[in-house]
Amino acid sequence: MFKLIEDIVEAPGVAELRKIAAEAKFVDGRVSNPHSKVKNNLQLHEQGVAERAAQILAGGLLSHQEFFDFAFPKAIAPPILTRYEKGMRYGLHPDAAMMQLPTGPLRSDLSCTIFLSDPESYEGGALRLQLGSAELRFKGPAGSAIVYPSTTLHEVEPVTSGTRLVGLTFIQSRIADPALRDILYELNEVAALEGNSIAPENFSRLQAVQYNLMRRWIDAP
Repeated sequence: MFKLIEDIVEAPGVAELRKIAAEAKFVDGRVSNPHSKVKNNLQLHEQGVAERAAQILAGGLLSHQEFFDFAFPKAIAPPILTRYEKGMRYGLHPDAAMMQLPTGPLRSDLSCTIFLSDPESYEGGALRLQLGSAELRFKGPAGSAIVYPSTTLHEVEPVTSGTRLVGLTFIQSRIADPALRDILYELNEVAALEGNSIAPENFSRLQAVQYNLMRRWIDAP
């Protein structure tokens, strides 16, 4: 399942991130994946401002209830700012299953792109997700995010004009199995939307199913 979430980063945060990107030093994006033959982008590489950018991006995710409800996050990799200029792209690839962080290893269950450029300010540069013989493309409004399973083959199509600025992060979910995670998300959404119209005794029974599935499927804290 894929989830487009609006207003992950509000306008002041977007403005600050754009200012950081305009003033800070970016380096070849392969600094974080030196063996890649398909990666051609730029990555923020100044420690102080990179930490501030990560703080803004992570803060947006962690304060957004819709993100929590969808991802069931257990751990989040520090988000990074990446930039694509004209001619840059990131060819079709999977995301690594395990990532080494200063706090320890993280299993990438979900990947997240946070859009920071206005979509009309650049041409090309769509995030393309491949689903067998089908495909989905995303160019979200500034401040929005797309969250999708890290098992998905995906690419960033070539930017033909303008600049594409995004934040990237990876999430370890408390529910590793994507099918189980989707079932619980849908069940919780229906309960939240329809709970007031259900007889109280039946809503209590529905809550019991929700909680028992969470006990069965969610990783230990």
